[in-house]
Amino acid sequence: MYSFCYGTLSIDVLLKELKRNGYTSFVLTDINNTSACLEIIRQANDNGLKPVVGIDFRNSVDQKYVGIARNNEGFKELNEHLSEHLHASKKFEDQAPEFNNAYIVYPLKAYAGQPLRDNEFVGMAIKDLQRLNFTPARNIPHKLVALQPATFIHKKHFNAHRLLRAIDKNTLLSKLPVSEQSAQDAVIMPKEKLLEAYEFYSPIIENTERLLNDCGINFAYGKLANKNRQHFTDSIDNDIALLRGEAEKGLLYRYPNPSAEVLQRLEKELAIIGEKKFSSYFLINWDLVRYARHKGYYYVGRGSGANSMVAYLLNITDVDPIDLDLYFERFINTFRSNAPDFDIDFSWLDRDDITRYIFTKYGNKHTALLGSYNTFKKDSVLRELGKVFGLPPVEIDRLQSAHKTPTNIDSIGKLVLKYSELIKDLPSHLSIHSSGIIISEEPITCYTATSLPPKGYPTTQFSMLEAEDIGLYKFDILSQRGLGKIKDTLSIVKHNYGKEIDIHNMKDFKEDERIKKLLSTGKCIGCFYVESPAMRMLLTKLQADDYLRLVAASSIIRPGVAQSGMMREYIVRYRNKSARERAKAELPEFYELLEETYGVMVYQEDVIKVAHFFADLTLAEADHLRRGMSWKFKERGEFSTVKEKFIANCLAKGYGEKLVYGIWNQIESFANFAFSKGHSASYAVESYQALYLKAYYPLEYMVATLNNGGGFYRMELYIHEARMHGATIMPPCVNNSPALCTIKEKTIYLGISLISELQAETVSVILSDRLRNGPFKSLYDFIKRIPISVEQVCLLIRSGAFRFTGKDKKELLWEAYSLINPIKKTNISKELFDVKPTSYTLPTLHNSWLDNAFDEIELFGFSLCSPFQLLKNEIPVKTIAADLPKYVDKTVEIVGYLVNTKTVQTIKGDRMHFGTFLDLNGYWIDTVHFPPSAKTWPFRGPGCYLLKGKVTVEFDHLALEVQEMQRLDYLNRDDYSDVQKAELANASQEDKNITEGILLP
Repeated sequence: MYSFCYGTLSIDVLLKELKRNGYTSFVLTDINNTSACLEIIRQANDNGLKPVVGIDFRNSVDQKYVGIARNNEGFKELNEHLSEHLHASKKFEDQAPEFNNAYIVYPLKAYAGQPLRDNEFVGMAIKDLQRLNFTPARNIPHKLVALQPATFIHKKHFNAHRLLRAIDKNTLLSKLPVSEQSAQDAVIMPKEKLLEAYEFYSPIIENTERLLNDCGINFAYGKLANKNRQHFTDSIDNDIALLRGEAEKGLLYRYPNPSAEVLQRLEKELAIIGEKKFSSYFLINWDLVRYARHKGYYYVGRGSGANSMVAYLLNITDVDPIDLDLYFERFINTFRSNAPDFDIDFSWLDRDDITRYIFTKYGNKHTALLGSYNTFKKDSVLRELGKVFGLPPVEIDRLQSAHKTPTNIDSIGKLVLKYSELIKDLPSHLSIHSSGIIISEEPITCYTATSLPPKGYPTTQFSMLEAEDIGLYKFDILSQRGLGKIKDTLSIVKHNYGKEIDIHNMKDFKEDERIKKLLSTGKCIGCFYVESPAMRMLLTKLQADDYLRLVAASSIIRPGVAQSGMMREYIVRYRNKSARERAKAELPEFYELLEETYGVMVYQEDVIKVAHFFADLTLAEADHLRRGMSWKFKERGEFSTVKEKFIANCLAKGYGEKLVYGIWNQIESFANFAFSKGHSASYAVESYQALYLKAYYPLEYMVATLNNGGGFYRMELYIHEARMHGATIMPPCVNNSPALCTIKEKTIYLGISLISELQAETVSVILSDRLRNGPFKSLYDFIKRIPISVEQVCLLIRSGAFRFTGKDKKELLWEAYSLINPIKKTNISKELFDVKPTSYTLPTLHNSWLDNAFDEIELFGFSLCSPFQLLKNEIPVKTIAADLPKYVDKTVEIVGYLVNTKTVQTIKGDRMHFGTFLDLNGYWIDTVHFPPSAKTWPFRGPGCYLLKGKVTVEFDHLALEVQEMQRLDYLNRDDYSDVQKAELANASQEDKNITEGILLP
């Protein structure tokens, strides 16, 4: 199936069919692809089959030859050959190059009698046998082998294949050329029938068996596998020495007076890292962050490696495992075969340089981006198949909405639905893992061919799953905008105040009263991971004012904990001592394991603790449970392998069946979603850093937020937040604004680059000229100096960028149109004399604040005036958010400006919403829209709404249960005041002439 948009059989199905049909060996050759090779070798060996792998080299569907690896070295040769052609987008020649450890098989149609090397053969499909005597191949019986493709099992697979080919070629099925399709007889047949077909051509069978017997390939998987760069220095011993030396240096910074516990933990970690041969893995990560610090890049290290003291001492993370009591076995244990994870986040502007550094240092032969597989999803398959069958878009839409309950569907529609189920989840093409990079000891081509996507770095043809199986540990290099905000804020503070801030000073941050206040009240807008409505609500309910509470909140907000009902239980137990005591009394052994989180499983390591200490599973079995929390491994059954033993052990200890299955359901709810505690703690570190800057430098932090693309909310909200902290917001100015937003005292100038459709080249030219020649004196001076079109000038004028001239925007627009053509030149050059253009006498032009507002909405995506100012009619009620505590359990009406919505499904499958609004004074209103209300009173796009509902309170968090909701009407460009209309009506004939385009000198 990794012959993308060609093959139809999964690895599992293929192996099952081969065994069922009596085969003991086989050759796997996908088209220009090696994605399945590692996995099929792993599974075939487990199923008692001998795998032989190779590559079907084709130009599109035109088969040139098949390469078959004699051994691992031959596999490498074939991978190098394929990689060379994929990187250069080069076609394969008719003649294969010379290989030392691989066989080449040419299809019969490609053999014209040319001499063959010792390792080269001609392949005979069953359908070729009848014409063998009419081809030059009849003279070389010793060079003939069986080349019978096995692409299908049933006719439906052939039909699916044809549909995939039509999707790939973007054509109707009826117009798909036969040349683009496989032969219909390319089915897996019983071995005896295959031998029977070649019965009168015994040399073919003999040659084939001889070739297969000469082939063998194998890789070490699991605990025996470690194919990563073996040492960072020149030897493993020197790696261990360097790791110890750097860790001991880190002790002076992290623990000036280390306790016995700290020293013991360090020795334990160093010993097991050395035993597991993970030293180079730690040192490579250390080298990356060392380079980042040298370049002034900010980063956050997280993942299970963040549970490690060594990582803390090496400055890979800022998470103190002693202070947080991080569970050592989550980081590493003697039963763990794969290295701990390090996810290192860099600013979105710095990540590319980090990636470049890795490839430069370790080389393209040993370094690659991890690949991933894009698969056909249900909706996309329906749409693609609909197009292939020639259905109109409206019919495809109907099928997509009706596929869950297919009624009144014609025969074509039924075919689309039938084959969508067969094609669904097949891989459609190779992609790139979001962050993974591997660095191998041997060349990457020992394990895979590589492609060269637009990023320009070699990319494996297998995914992270196969990489982990084979023992290639990925380095996760991620990017996020939150770190860019921190970096830019520090730069602005240093520039404006001359102040250096130690942003890694977590010890002081944890005790800072301003940060505590922001946390406990949920006033975290713009701050990493804590600004969403759900997180703001959770922090308010928890009254979280310390680091540990934020660490817990970072994990319990995840769907696994929240959906199991344990998030609410955690809040109840945190706020209610009697609830804690009741939980402890019910199950003291369980509670004591999870005392820090009040008997609630919050982190991944909680599952390991429960499995190991409560259910008496071994650490190896608990590690299966940990791995199984990844949906990929869960699919492979690793999660379920320990389920029976977990339940049996708990029942044997005398726990009730209901209790045991309840605990297991909690564990299952963690799958795909749970964080390790160290991971949550790393997030909390960045949140604290952002909160510190927000607490002490809110305006600078909001400017940095705007310049890094915002965050959870639209840009408009961050401008609103800056206003709430006393900022004056000014539109872009050609004399004051750089490309990005800037701040002078309490005035924030929007960046010129925020203007929609203003070209980046125009922005660059304006800034360069202003730097060389000083501020612009007038629009005329600007147009003389800047090579710019009238359309681009108009964008600047409408945005307010020429306010400094003191002229009305409409007057400036007239001036721009009168200036551009007469004096505009392609190349701007200095003039000996300043030739003034002809001036015109213009009437008084009427520019309304409403014109400005609509210009801003069009150019920035939002207006700089209050959204309530744009309402067509008077605001119907004056209730504000501060009034709501007086109306708990009562029905009120309030007007709010919509900020955010979230739609969820109830247990019954009904849709309900959560809404976030701003009141008339700019403060939050949180709303709940239960299914009846959500259906009767739906959201009708952005804007201001009149809300009617019941005020509720839960754990001090106020919300409005909306019963009715109506979007209020907005003004439009024609809605001027009576005074303005009268002024326009009294305009002179001269004004009318101007309006009609008659210029009067």
